[in-house]
Amino acid sequence: VQLQASGGGLVQAGGSLRLSCAASGSIISINTMAWYRQAPGKQRELVATATKSGSTDYAESAKDRFTVSRDNAKSTVYLQMNRLQPDDTATYYCKMDMCVWGRFPCWAAYWGKGTQVTVSS
Repeated sequence: VQLQASGGGLVQAGGSLRLSCAASGSIISINTMAWYRQAPGKQRELVATATKSGSTDYAESAKDRFTVSRDNAKSTVYLQMNRLQPDDTATYYCKMDMCVWGRFPCWAAYWGKGTQVTVSS
């Protein structure tokens, strides 16, 4: 099972980016999909979550600027980031709680390798 994140890059303050994270492999089911970020010298923090039932939740810093969505058919989670600020500069990681074939218990948390987002002032 692999999670491949993409969509990071360099953007000016006020700009937008859309991150994607696609899961592949022997997946039976995916529950919560989430985005985290980690800035240099800081702890990894939760940015947004999207449950299988469609509910979403955001860190205070992401509310009203970021939108998380998912495509269950594609095993993909997205993060639309608008009005980006230099404080948003970080490596962004996706995380999915998945049930996979060949593992008992089948449920575990899987992480992508991260995609870099840099916002210049």
